[in-house]
Amino acid sequence: MDPYLEHPEIWPGVHLLLIAALAEALGPQLRPKYSVSVEVRMYETSGDQALLVGIPDGAIQRAKPQAEMQPTTVAVAPPPQPIQVRVPMPLTVRQGYLEVREVATREVVTAVELLSPINKRSGRGRQPYENKREQVLSSATHFVEIDLLRAYEPMAIFGAAGQSDYCILVSRSEQRPIASLYAFSVQNTIPAFALPLREDDLEPTVDLQGLLNEIYDKFGYDLKLDYRAEPVSPLANAVAAWGNELLKQAGF
Repeated sequence: MDPYLEHPEIWPGVHLLLIAALAEALGPQLRPKYSVSVEVRMYETSGDQALLVGIPDGAIQRAKPQAEMQPTTVAVAPPPQPIQVRVPMPLTVRQGYLEVREVATREVVTAVELLSPINKRSGRGRQPYENKREQVLSSATHFVEIDLLRAYEPMAIFGAAGQSDYCILVSRSEQRPIASLYAFSVQNTIPAFALPLREDDLEPTVDLQGLLNEIYDKFGYDLKLDYRAEPVSPLANAVAAWGNELLKQAGF
């Protein structure tokens, strides 16, 4: 995983392209029994990550003149002067995810989520996602959750040994609460995994690393990323030294 892709201005595009690439790669392998669709979830959020808009001049009314005050001999403090502040404005965020449905029954067999900052940040985005996550984990639907972001608090998982930069959770409905967790660091290749389906069906292997590499090359992310700066989420010293050496070898 390239940590520079986690930049908040870069990740939304990567997220969109990776969801589309997953659907394109899985669709031909799953037909005719299954269909793959990209669904869209909308969030309302606000705060520093939200857009700020100004008030047009025409909306400001002039105050009516006040009656002239008589002079006084009592000492008074000068009136406070206004300061410039920002108010939180609502922002609608659209986020894609995948659903694998059985064609004959139209049932959702597998849900695939690729996390974004709004899912992991505390606030309006995280709580709805956690509610959806609990609903899926309480159902007969298989669940795949891909976290390629080091920032913010990871989703709740019990029994994980130590901290990792990234993880892929594969939860098969018939094995819950036991699930498979692929935990890996910046220095590791993103692990491939089998997409869970109905029992006895051939399960395709999801090669996230290959898809991400293809997106990186096809859309020129080497031209968009500033490798002279530090990643938005800092790397540990040893990993940063490893990353710097890797960048030098690549000509950056």
